[in-house]
Order: sequence, then C-alpha cells, then structure tokens
Amino acid sequence: MKKESPEIIASNRKARHNYTIVDVIEAGIVLHGSEVKSLREGQVQIAEAYAHVIRGEMWLEGVHVAVYRFSHGVGSHEPMRSRKLLLHREQIRKLQERMAKERLTLVPLSMLLKNGRVKVELALAKGRQKEDRRQAIAEKESKLEMRREAGRQRKGTSPLSGKQSGSRSRSNED
Repeated sequence: MKKESPEIIASNRKARHNYTIVDVIEAGIVLHGSEVKSLREGQVQIAEAYAHVIRGEMWLEGVHVAVYRFSHGVGSHEPMRSRKLLLHREQIRKLQERMAKERLTLVPLSMLLKNGRVKVELALAKGRQKEDRRQAIAEKESKLEMRREAGRQRKGTSPLSGKQSGSRSRSNED
C-alpha cells in the first residue's frame, strides 16, 4: 500500500499568533460521511475551535464544517456539532493533568488527510497576552532581518558592505 504525504485541509494560523505552543499531538476524529466530503472540499473553519475533556473523552468544539452540497435530509450533518477525538485513554489522562496543572489549552493547529483518514493536529498551548504577542512579533522580525542580512552578505550585495545591490552602475561611454 502506497503511503501518501499528509494533505492539509485547514490550518489555524491565528493559534500560532495567540498562543505559545508547548507540545503538538495528532488525533483522529469521528465524522459523518457528509462531513468528510465537505472536508475534502476544504469547507471547514477551525479558527475558534478548542478541545476539552468530558467524562474521560476528548471533544472538539467550535469547528464549523459546512453542509455538503449534495447531502439532504438524513444524509446531512449539523455544521457546529461537538466532534469526538480519538486518543488513547492514557493520552487523554496525561493531557488533562497537564492542562489542569500548567493552565494550558488544547487548540487545533490543522486538519489533515493522512492515508484517507482525517486527523487533527492539536497543540497544548499557553495563551499570550497582548505584550507577549508584540514581543514574539518583534523577535520573529529581528530573526528574519538577520537571516536576510546574512544572505545578502553571502551574495556580496549587502547595503552595509558598500557594494551595489542588484542595479547596474552606469559607465561613462559617451
């Protein structure tokens, strides 16, 4: 059987901005047939989603899976229903303890299709305050600028090195 590379269905870019990611886990998810078809079409939003434990089971809340356009009546699903996540009991217990002890949240980073099955990439995350977000953005920008400058120096086109960057110099041939 040929192994496929995971295809990202939806990603939660907002989560990486609003949270500091501590750990990432992958979980299966229980879905109806029409939900899988909608997911394959990319008709899902996970920006406001989160996971929590109820009676020893992990549930994903706040995910909106659009109704599949060809399903009607009995075959369709409710777009904003709670969806059960598939994890081992021991994994759920450890996550629940860690969430309680360290005051962490479980947020979905992405939904992906892996070997024909839908998986959810969950992040154990700590919420950032507004100041923390600004600091994280500043750090990211400074790292990016250092990388750019290192690349310019390797090419020899750094504005700091005195050489011209990219444009040709005019010669006086007139």
